[in-house]
Amino acid sequence: MGLDNLIGGTIWDEYSQKVTDLMNNPRNMGEITEEQAEAMGAKLIVADFGAESCGDAVRLYWAVDPKTDVIKESKFKSFGCGTAIASSDTMAELCKGKTVDEAVKITNIDVEHAMRDNPDTPAVPPQKMHCSVMAYDVIKKAAAQYKGVDMESFEEDIIVCECARVSLSTLREVIRLNDLTTVEQITDYTKAGAFCKSCIRPGGHEEKDIYLVDLLEEYQKEKLAQATSSDIEFAKMTIVQKLKTVEKIIDENIRQMLIMDGGDMEVLDIKENGEHIDIYIRYLGACSGCASSSTGTLFAIENILKEKLDQNIRVLPI
Repeated sequence: MGLDNLIGGTIWDEYSQKVTDLMNNPRNMGEITEEQAEAMGAKLIVADFGAESCGDAVRLYWAVDPKTDVIKESKFKSFGCGTAIASSDTMAELCKGKTVDEAVKITNIDVEHAMRDNPDTPAVPPQKMHCSVMAYDVIKKAAAQYKGVDMESFEEDIIVCECARVSLSTLREVIRLNDLTTVEQITDYTKAGAFCKSCIRPGGHEEKDIYLVDLLEEYQKEKLAQATSSDIEFAKMTIVQKLKTVEKIIDENIRQMLIMDGGDMEVLDIKENGEHIDIYIRYLGACSGCASSSTGTLFAIENILKEKLDQNIRVLPI
C-alpha cells in the first residue's frame, strides 16, 4: 500500500478506524469457486473492473441463487491501495443477502457511509473517493453479466460527479430551481465537487465531458437570453419568441383555471393581421363544449394576454 497524500500530521488522520481495520483485516477477501457455488445451488459470477485514474482494480465474486436472484455469498480480490481493499470489502459485505436488482442500487456513497466511524465524518479523504466509485462500478459489471445486459443499461442519466453519483439532469434542475451561481453552492446542495474535485473544472485527475463550471455558464447564458427576450416588445418578437411568451403567460395565469374545471387549451398559431396580432387557440377537455368558451372564458383569456403582452391581441378559438 502506497502513501495516500501525506500532508501534515500522520497518514491515518483522514481515515476512519473502520477503514484502517479493513485495510489490514478484510472480512470478504478471497474467491468463490465453481464447486463452492454449485454446492450452494448458486450461479457463479466473476466481474473485473479497473480505475484508469489510479491503476487500481477489483474482482468481484457472487454466488447467486438463480431461483430468487439473491446473492448468497460475495467475495472480492483487490489490486491496489489499502483504501481500495477497504472499499471493496465493504461493497462485498453490502451485497450479501440482497437480490441482484437491490445490489445494483448500492452506490459509492453507501459504501463510503458504511465505512464511517460516525455519520458526520467522511471515512476517507476526498482524493480517495474514487475507490468507492470503483466498488460501485464492479457491482454494475457483475449484475450486467448475471442479467446478460450491458452495464451501461443501469445508468439512466449522464453522471457528472462520479464521487457523489450526481447526474446531469439533477444538477441542471438544482441550479435552476435555486438560482445557483457558484461551485460552492452546487456542492452545498448536491455534494457534487466535494470529493476528488475532478468534476469542477478541467485539470483534475480525471477528464470529463462536462464540468460544474460549464453548467453554471450554461445557466447564466439562459438567464441572459431570457432577460433579453423579455425586453423585446411583443410585436417585434419572432414567431418562436411570441409562441414561447404566450405559452408562459398561459401557464402562469390561465391554464390552472381551465384545468380546475376539467379543461385546457393549446396555442395553434400566431399571425399578424393588419394592426392586430391574432392568436389561434383550441380548447381541450371540458372547455371544448363549454358555453362560456366563446364568451366569458374567451374574454378573460384575451384580456390577460392584452394586459401582459399587447393591446392589439385577439384570441380566436378554432
